[in-house]
Amino acid sequence: MFRLRSLINKIALVIFAITALVVGLIFLIVVPQLTSSLENQRLQDLDRVATASSRAFESVISLEISSGDLNDLVRSVSDGAEAEVTLLDTNPKSANGKQSVFPLSNSRASRNFAYNQPLALRALKANDIESEISQVQGQRTAQVAVPLHVGGDKRPDWVVLYSRTLGDVRDTVSLIRDRVLIASVIALVVALAVGYAVASAMARRVKRLETAANKLAAGERVEPLPVDSDDELGQLTRSFNEMQAQLAKVERARREFIATASHELRTPIFSLGGFVELLQDEDLDPETREEFLATMSEQVARLQKLAVDLLDLSRIDAGSLELNPEDVNLGELARTIVGEFTPAVTQHHSDLELELEGDEVQAWCDRERVAQIMRILLDNAVRHTPEGTRISVSAGRENGAAELRVSDAGPGIRDSDQVFERFYTADAARGSGLGLAIAQELAERMSGHVTVDSAPGHTTFTLELPTAKNGGTA
Repeated sequence: MFRLRSLINKIALVIFAITALVVGLIFLIVVPQLTSSLENQRLQDLDRVATASSRAFESVISLEISSGDLNDLVRSVSDGAEAEVTLLDTNPKSANGKQSVFPLSNSRASRNFAYNQPLALRALKANDIESEISQVQGQRTAQVAVPLHVGGDKRPDWVVLYSRTLGDVRDTVSLIRDRVLIASVIALVVALAVGYAVASAMARRVKRLETAANKLAAGERVEPLPVDSDDELGQLTRSFNEMQAQLAKVERARREFIATASHELRTPIFSLGGFVELLQDEDLDPETREEFLATMSEQVARLQKLAVDLLDLSRIDAGSLELNPEDVNLGELARTIVGEFTPAVTQHHSDLELELEGDEVQAWCDRERVAQIMRILLDNAVRHTPEGTRISVSAGRENGAAELRVSDAGPGIRDSDQVFERFYTADAARGSGLGLAIAQELAERMSGHVTVDSAPGHTTFTLELPTAKNGGTA
């Protein structure tokens, strides 16, 4: 069934309509212009011939010549010019001031002939050659009037009128029009067939995308679609494959997050519930009660950190995270954060060192968010390294950028290229895998980034930030 809403039919009809429009323009513009151009060319040719052949009459104007010889001369000039020739004599101006002409001879040797008297009079008045295309006895005819005079006499004595029918022009244009009409019909048929074929190929590719999208929306697994061209549909297919891969990655991350979040939430909640039941026992001694309360405090802190991480991540994704960039002294900020971690590092039996290059290391950033990134990096260094591991924090400049580095002498990271992915963690029992992902997101929103250099016995996280507004250097 023919469906106008179908993409195939629409494209085919558009191509057909464009071809029909071009054909119509050819008939409405090109063919009439061709007729006019050919007629004007014939008129110009007749004008040249008339100018050259009319000189044959100038030599006999003042001579006594018989009518028979004059007719022979007219016919001879007509044969050479390939046109009908009429020789007209002039009458003096009448009393009313008007001039007139009358025929002396005609190449058709017939008394029943028509001549263009207004054209001849115009040539007499202008004393110059006049030409026009007019309708003579039902035919388009090119006519040229040439005034003739002897010596310096300014008044013309005769007028020679040349006429040539333009039937050959009509026949030529008619032949061309017929050929164009046939070619146009063929072009329209070919355009419709080609348009339908092209539209069908495009529609199949669109349908393939639609089917894959519907399967993807239904939750089915879809194989990557073949990218068989570099046009817009090929780019759309490539984007669809990338979107599908990204959605699959997000889905895997979502499942891993649900599993991780469930584990992270279930463990402290169950632990807190168990400790609450134990605390309800009146026979507990004070030391055991204090120990239970300390453990419960750790579990509550763990829940708080997880909740804060999830909130930060949701705000980053929603684009509602507000940043207040300013000039920040990274050395001073590093000294403050290191002071916060002194108790945790002491409990970890590790050495925490602060190394600063110069008095001030300025960066253009949000102070609170940089402090958050430093806390994430230091927290990872403390939690993921054995007790007694040396940890260092340094601040300085490198290639015109401000840098904060957190290094440790731990066992290193096995998959260092994945540590910034959301929910990735090498040890699920020690975190949800959100901290470094949040750190990287925050750094990028401040025109910076976080990198890692890790090997057995050495790991360094580097936060690089611009030193001036708009990501430039001071």
